[in-house]
Amino acid sequence: MALIGKRNLLPIVRSAQPGFYLDGGTHGEILLPGRYVPPGATPGGTIDVFVYRDSEDRLVATTQKPKAAVGEFTYLQVAAVSPRIGVFLNWGLEKDLLLPIREMDGPLNPGDWVVVQVALDEQTDRLVASARLNRRLDLTPATYGEGEAVKLLVASKSPLGYNLIVNDAHWGLIYDSELPAGLKIGDLLAGYVRRIRPDGKLDLALGQAGYRRIGPLTDQIIAILQAKGGRLPYHDNSLPEEIREVFGMSKKAFKQAIGLLFRERRIYIEPDGIRLATPEDKI
Repeated sequence: MALIGKRNLLPIVRSAQPGFYLDGGTHGEILLPGRYVPPGATPGGTIDVFVYRDSEDRLVATTQKPKAAVGEFTYLQVAAVSPRIGVFLNWGLEKDLLLPIREMDGPLNPGDWVVVQVALDEQTDRLVASARLNRRLDLTPATYGEGEAVKLLVASKSPLGYNLIVNDAHWGLIYDSELPAGLKIGDLLAGYVRRIRPDGKLDLALGQAGYRRIGPLTDQIIAILQAKGGRLPYHDNSLPEEIREVFGMSKKAFKQAIGLLFRERRIYIEPDGIRLATPEDKI
């Protein structure tokens, strides 16, 4: 059966004046308009197509590739605004994608960009967009492993860094202190899971190099603290020579690592040094 809002490999049933008719299973025959028929395609063969509904609510197929399929998140530009309906987004197909008013997270104007999920409306069986990201993410428990490679989409800026969508399923955060430069909303990136926090959110690193750099430094500081009874007299104002002798890293790397550990609620930074956080602490 053809899946709406997904790419499908469908059999070519017959050729007609409008184009090719494809076997959509329980959906019946689905038209692939002639302008999208690739050279060499013939009845009896199969063809890779994207299935959606046209302006007259008929299922149609296309060989064009949209910027996202059902369940995926993407960054799209507003093509037009209808005050009573919503906004229409350019997503790479002939027919724009509707972002209904009920799924908007704020006003939008032509030319604006917005992060959305492509969804299949259960009532109308039509494809729509949703900018209500918190309704669409973290619906299942995070089961990632530390160091696992993930796909990231930069969704928004936060006071601590950037909020990213992880594998089209979960929220994640990467801290400003881990970035050599700022990110751009809509960027698609490869990253790694640093840690799953108690609230289920994910701390991230960009690229394997970032994970390999930050992860061992924080783990190293925690191990030394544990070996020294949970407290050490070192902080932001300690001499670089002292930091390197005790922790084996530069002062800059030390400051980044303890800042990250504090934000992760794993240590306290106090005037006379650092100490491990305990269950009784409220950071």
